[in-house]
Amino acid sequence: MSALFIFFGFFCSILAARILVHAQQGFITIDCGLDANTSYKDNLTGIEYVSDAAYIDTGENHNISSDYLPNAEAVQNMNLRSFSDSTRNCYTLKPVRQGNKYMIRAGFMYGNYDGKNRIPRFNIYIGVNLWDSFQFKSASKVYGTETMIVASADFISVCLVGIGDGAPFISSLELRLLGGLYNALNASNFFLKPVRYDLGSVTNRSIRYPYDDYDRMWTPDNRLPSKLSLLSLNTSSNISSSQNDGFQVPIRVMRTFVAPSNGSNINISWDMTPDPTIQQHIVLHLAEIQLLRSNESRIFDIFLNEKLWHGNFSPRYLQTDHIFTMESINQRSMIRISKAANSTLPPILNAIEVYQVKSFSELATDNGDVDAIADVKKTYHIEKNWISDPCSPRNYAWEGLGCSYNSSMSPRIVNLSLADYGLSGKIAASFAKLGALRYLNLANNSLSGEIPDALGELHFLQELDLSNNQLKGPVPTLLQIRSANQSLILRIGGNSGLCYGSNSCQSQRKLSVTIIIVIVVIAAAFLLMVAACMWKMRRKQAVDMASGSLKPQKEGHSRGHLKDKNDLFELKSRQFAFEDLVVITKSFQHAIGKGGFGIVYLGELQDGTQVAVKVNSQSSSQGINEFQAEGELLTRIHHKNLVSLVGYCEDGNYLALVYEYMAQGSLEDHLRGKSSTTRFLNWIQRLQIAIEAAQGLEYLHSGCKPPIIHRDVKPSNILLNHKGEAKISDFGVSRIFQNDQTHVSTAVVGTMGYLDPDYFFSCKLTEKSDVYSFGVVLLELITGLPAVLRNPDRGQLVHWILASGDINAVIDDRMQGEYDAYSVSKAAEIAMKCTLPTSIERPTMSEVVMQLKECLALELSSGTTQIHDTSEICTNCDDSVELSSSTTTTNRRQDDDSDLSSAGITTSHYQNESAVSQTAALLHQGCDPSKS
Repeated sequence: MSALFIFFGFFCSILAARILVHAQQGFITIDCGLDANTSYKDNLTGIEYVSDAAYIDTGENHNISSDYLPNAEAVQNMNLRSFSDSTRNCYTLKPVRQGNKYMIRAGFMYGNYDGKNRIPRFNIYIGVNLWDSFQFKSASKVYGTETMIVASADFISVCLVGIGDGAPFISSLELRLLGGLYNALNASNFFLKPVRYDLGSVTNRSIRYPYDDYDRMWTPDNRLPSKLSLLSLNTSSNISSSQNDGFQVPIRVMRTFVAPSNGSNINISWDMTPDPTIQQHIVLHLAEIQLLRSNESRIFDIFLNEKLWHGNFSPRYLQTDHIFTMESINQRSMIRISKAANSTLPPILNAIEVYQVKSFSELATDNGDVDAIADVKKTYHIEKNWISDPCSPRNYAWEGLGCSYNSSMSPRIVNLSLADYGLSGKIAASFAKLGALRYLNLANNSLSGEIPDALGELHFLQELDLSNNQLKGPVPTLLQIRSANQSLILRIGGNSGLCYGSNSCQSQRKLSVTIIIVIVVIAAAFLLMVAACMWKMRRKQAVDMASGSLKPQKEGHSRGHLKDKNDLFELKSRQFAFEDLVVITKSFQHAIGKGGFGIVYLGELQDGTQVAVKVNSQSSSQGINEFQAEGELLTRIHHKNLVSLVGYCEDGNYLALVYEYMAQGSLEDHLRGKSSTTRFLNWIQRLQIAIEAAQGLEYLHSGCKPPIIHRDVKPSNILLNHKGEAKISDFGVSRIFQNDQTHVSTAVVGTMGYLDPDYFFSCKLTEKSDVYSFGVVLLELITGLPAVLRNPDRGQLVHWILASGDINAVIDDRMQGEYDAYSVSKAAEIAMKCTLPTSIERPTMSEVVMQLKECLALELSSGTTQIHDTSEICTNCDDSVELSSSTTTTNRRQDDDSDLSSAGITTSHYQNESAVSQTAALLHQGCDPSKS
């Protein structure tokens, strides 16, 4: 039997230990000043305290004077960490989870640890915001402060900053996960100095963990600031609370309450230091713990500052209720709880919480910048006092950093100077993640390797100093371009291994080869002289061998992943050197666009022809693949409605494509009014553009053998030349069919809103995928709206039009009714057929071209459209389209029904398409990327 009891006791102890460990998840409990790698369990709570060595790397450990040990109250107050450098010293509490709520509590006991009997003054910050200020009055007293906050990152900083005599210090630091408590706590505020009173306490001791799962401290009512004349009652029954209770008051606290001894009122009052920036919230916790008889009742009114707060309140038996303020209070607070006239019993109160609420006055630095600069610090082992937030508070920004501040946005790092810091190794990729950087100085270090291409992608960078390092290799193209057009000051002197210019690295390699050749020649000559005494034949063989070793080898291509340029472009287009592009673009002065491949610049050939020069961004491997695809494709296809290739550049590390210049920009520019040069498009002009774009696609599908699918038809890829003629552009993701193929299995690419749902789900690409995208473009021409609506409906244009049912309700009102209703209705019918979810039901592009020409014929014959100034758009609208002889006004429908259902298009056609918008973020899944 005794063995059984021993086993049972052992089992219970193990179970209790497991429950304790589970409950302490989300706790960080630090004894500041405790020796590293040391820990202990608190006798009162069972919580494990650990050393602070893992959370901070500044400060010194001290023990309080032995004279004050009897006043320490707890082990964690017997030692402390102090900071002789009082500028700013920070604890980094982690792991925490961004978005979770936490309580942080700090404890302080001076205890004359330094023998100076001079109590210091200092501030404590939570993150970048002031938490509390301390000017202690006694060396023997334990002081504490508490805050509650929503984590804005995966760590929380607690910083001590000196403001007067003496060094800041701290005795203990505790973090507790609050779960779903305190609904008023959010990402824009934090709670300060909360106090909690356990009314009617029978032990006169504070209640905390393990009775409170969150380790909040509930103080006995004998510490209330106002004197109460109250009676205490308690129960041993359990008190329950609702599942979504936002306060979770411990049962031990709710089992007691107070009632007025005179049977009338409960009065509680306290003062608050005036501060208009701070709000005060008060929460009353109530539960009836007496089982009332049928002739008994407990009803009372609650007043706050003599204004009725809650009337006729009757607490529930063994059920927790909460009454809390919904407005701020910044004055003296007084609560009066009065017995109602129809009540037989006096009012009660179980517990009260008071906490101050303050909005953040300082914003933390942008999370992306914080992560990037932290990685820089880690990579180069920077020992300076780079702790807590890099930019905030403003007075404590990190040394070597300059930040930009905006009252409504997080600070950004704009200047970074690490010159003469002894940095070594490669230039960290993290520098390129500082997206707002304007000035970067890494001069006079020992940095090696190549300059990262990504530095050229820092759009706001105005000055880059990499001088006097050990860098080598080519300077990235974008940096050279920006240096040439004077948008960037680039300093790279003192790096003998760096190459600037298209042929400089090749020249260095050739110089090295030349030196080797000279050495070999000298060695060969020496060998010839030594062998002069040998017979003639042997000497001749030696000479032949020596000369043979000097035959130049053909240099491999600088970009081995590209095909030979003669194979790539088949010499059908003009080749430009990089220096030619500098001249053509006037040192890349005028950028007219940017895509995944790189930046597009305006240029001019010697004969005055304007061109568009698309320069590859070296940091994009996808761009290089698209460069190759587009270059190969454009040398094979020629059509008046496809943008033509003028030439290319493949010079050393530089890649570029040179196109004909489309002076009037993209169709998207005109539909959205994105440029000051865009003009309003009337219905005839819109039809003309639609027909020309459709003809370009028809040529790709039917005129090319094998057929070509564009895969990214959208208004931004339909360009207009100086005559307003439309041409399809951007063939970087186009796919070519084999002669016997009906479809291509490929990874899904395209733009949301224009993406064929059949292609999306099956990963089988056909010509009908382009038909769907064109249908969406046609709907944009009719409505003037984007493919994906943002306001007020966040849905796709196709779905919205289908839901409206009436084409007249969705026509672009900027056309002011200047169009033939039959023409617009027929165009809408074509567009809706093009966007049917099942590809086999859609028309071919040849059919689309024919039907759009019929629409134009209807419009021209009606004379409805007023022809405004078309000098910039569509100057050849009258004769640029051949109309079929069968296209006459007799094709016009005799009714005025413009309902989409008249075209046989109903919601049943679209019953599967809603899944497209729901799975937009999963475009990369479900298909074999190797087939793309």
